[in-house]
Amino acid sequence: MRDPKVSIITGIYNCESTLNEALESMLAQTYTDWEMIMCDDGSCDNTYEIARKYASDYPDKFVVIKNNQNIGLNKTLNKCLELAKGEYIARMDGDDISLPDRLEKEVLFLDRHPEFAIVSSPMIYFDEAGDWGCGSAIERPQIADFFYHAPFFCHAPCMVRKEAYIKVGGYSTDPRTLRFEDCNLWYKMYAAGYRGYNIQEPLYKMRDDRNAFKRRSLKSRMNAVYVTYDGIKRLGLPKYYNVYIVKEFLNNFIKGIIPASLYMYLHKRKK
Repeated sequence: MRDPKVSIITGIYNCESTLNEALESMLAQTYTDWEMIMCDDGSCDNTYEIARKYASDYPDKFVVIKNNQNIGLNKTLNKCLELAKGEYIARMDGDDISLPDRLEKEVLFLDRHPEFAIVSSPMIYFDEAGDWGCGSAIERPQIADFFYHAPFFCHAPCMVRKEAYIKVGGYSTDPRTLRFEDCNLWYKMYAAGYRGYNIQEPLYKMRDDRNAFKRRSLKSRMNAVYVTYDGIKRLGLPKYYNVYIVKEFLNNFIKGIIPASLYMYLHKRKK
């Protein structure tokens, strides 16, 4: 039996109320040559049992592994990467939705454009009341764009050539990159000479509500400052780029201290 073209890697954690919808969105894909590797990161609800049920019902599609304790998304995704057989690696989160033609359009793009290693798209944002906004993404992000536009690639909808993941050693396991392991990954890939592209239509729906806000603590937001500092060093940029470290600090400090209700109000107005 030949390996699938696409491996989807997913860290799942306490998402029993949303995981069914996320996995059903994968089963509804128009592109079918894929496997999905899920790693439960120490959930204390029924997340693992739900994932196991899908692996039992669709053994050719789903693989499930489990961490003995919560170790963080970066290490969890690296464990998924170790099992991935596909030429292309896609991401998915356990509380989001991939639109039906997501994989088809991303595979087609990478097949036709060998000069790019990363492809992603903007996201539609939704909560319990439904869709409330849609993001945007620079079509061909250049290094300078990393400091003016965030995110330069949305992580959850991305698809990346496996060779690029291997070249940069997967996700950094430094705890200072947690919750910003995606930005760190893009810095590493661009420093290694890889480039990416954003399809200019949303292919993914991200659940973005107050629960999501609560996961973004002030401490975790400060990791963005370190990732920016590390990225500037990796790319060998001039010292005047350090001003963006200050900008990142102020931006994330403000987001980390404002009330959730005010943040969501401003966040939704922005979208």
